[in-house]
Amino acid sequence: MPPSDVLTPTPASTQQRKVRRRSEIITCFRLHGGAVVPRDAAIATEVPVALAFNGLSHVVMMSTPSDLTDFAIGFSISEGILAGADELLDLEVQEGETGIRVGMTITPERFAELQKRRRNMTGRTGCGLCGVDDLTQVARPLPRVGRGVDVGIGAIHRALDALPAWQLANRETGAVHAAAWASPAGEIAFAREDVGRHNALDKLIGAMARGRIDPEAGFTVITSRCSFEMVQKAATIGIPILVAISAPTTMALRIAERTGITLVALARSDSVTVYANPGRIRGTTTPRLSNA
Repeated sequence: MPPSDVLTPTPASTQQRKVRRRSEIITCFRLHGGAVVPRDAAIATEVPVALAFNGLSHVVMMSTPSDLTDFAIGFSISEGILAGADELLDLEVQEGETGIRVGMTITPERFAELQKRRRNMTGRTGCGLCGVDDLTQVARPLPRVGRGVDVGIGAIHRALDALPAWQLANRETGAVHAAAWASPAGEIAFAREDVGRHNALDKLIGAMARGRIDPEAGFTVITSRCSFEMVQKAATIGIPILVAISAPTTMALRIAERTGITLVALARSDSVTVYANPGRIRGTTTPRLSNA
């Protein structure tokens, strides 16, 4: 079973207090045997989370209010605001009546760069581009990932089988995505959850950065569909293998091919499909998807 808390070390100046729970209990009604029966149900918590840098508000995301330090750091790195957690000087989580504010202090050099490209952004759990107002901003330059490790099909199945035990919020609500980090043998080391698929991956990236996890030392599993943003975030921090439970999009595939990411999708307990760069996966000769 997964531990209740992992990767706890944070910068000495970082502060975080417990905020709202990841789920709330409400009374609802269901039909049972022709009768309307009241029952208690857990509903996933979703609140506005504002991320601010050096006092300047940057973005508001709808998020599950857990692991917000990981979320803020992961978002900052995956969006290119920070190159690493060491460029974060301070972080404070403040809960208000209308939402939660995560205030970060970053190095002057990084803040100057952020000001150059700052734009108004509104995050959501849907499929928008979070404030992108120019087509040239959609596909930013990305590095090629490193060689990484080779992973067997059995290891992927092992991680998929183990993942539900780490999805505590989803077990309560049935409405929360997860992103997990697994060893080459398929053993899950830690996972993060959120109502937003991008947020779950950002939380995982933040946890990896805080824990100084080498992105090439294992692989990442996500419970959502594999959109281009998920591959883009993985490429930004150098994750060579991304395993998604649902199918990829054409743009996700193109980014995976261009950055060298091994993209495994439609991952089930009895089968997987390798869509790009299959060389890291042992036990498969799956060809590249054509006409993507």
